[in-house]
Amino acid sequence: MSFIKVTEQSSLYDDLDKKSVFDILSEINKEDQKVADAVQKTIPEIEKLVTGIVERMLRGGRLFYVGAGTSGRLGVLDASEIPPTFGMPDTYIIGLIAGGDMALRNPVEAAEDNLEKGWEDLMVYKINQNDVLVGIAASGTTPYVIGALRNARERGILTAAISCNPNSPVAMEAEIKIEPIVGPEYVTGSTRMKAGTAQKLVLNMITTSTMIKLGRVKGNRMVNMQLTNQKLVDRGTRMIVEELGLSYEQAKNLLLLNGSVKNAIDSYNKLI
Repeated sequence: MSFIKVTEQSSLYDDLDKKSVFDILSEINKEDQKVADAVQKTIPEIEKLVTGIVERMLRGGRLFYVGAGTSGRLGVLDASEIPPTFGMPDTYIIGLIAGGDMALRNPVEAAEDNLEKGWEDLMVYKINQNDVLVGIAASGTTPYVIGALRNARERGILTAAISCNPNSPVAMEAEIKIEPIVGPEYVTGSTRMKAGTAQKLVLNMITTSTMIKLGRVKGNRMVNMQLTNQKLVDRGTRMIVEELGLSYEQAKNLLLLNGSVKNAIDSYNKLI
């Protein structure tokens, strides 16, 4: 199969610098509307991946993301949001970016071009067959990601690739291929735009559905969220009021005593 870099094709719009702000915003929004439809077409592959992640996490396995640039930052972002949202330890979903944490804010020259570095970074965590590796690369050609996926798959680790180009080299290294094809970017080649949005949507779907299936959500509530600020304490308190019919103060005291909505409700139910 031939490999065409759709993400590098010329924008459908020209003379951007001569347009009004309103026209620029309207055209970007028009392009963004294509993203959800592209992601929808990948749901069967995402389902396959989530099923594999849940199976392995129930055995104590972990989920790793590897990426570079915007793709790497999105993986680190998604991983970092799991502990406060779902109360999972930060050892279960781990995001790695080419160039290390410094690359979250500043480009690290040529970091993504090293074919072996991705696997070396994963070896620090003793990645094994209980784990899952997801490579994220909008272009589908990032050596850092390709090398990591290749080494992991050779060792029997479940692998998936998220790319916005069809039949990419990154996808060829993975068992599960998630390819939301969003088309050329508004600014030619700027994959922080539609491609980045598509990747963020896919990552949201992967981890949210995984956490739901692992029992970290009750009904539609984040009952295991960390109480890291007053807004979340208030949210948790109101959940308990609704669930148990207690006064606001009683619910808040119960929440703070038990550390999470789930623990508070379980503790109360044991007493009645």
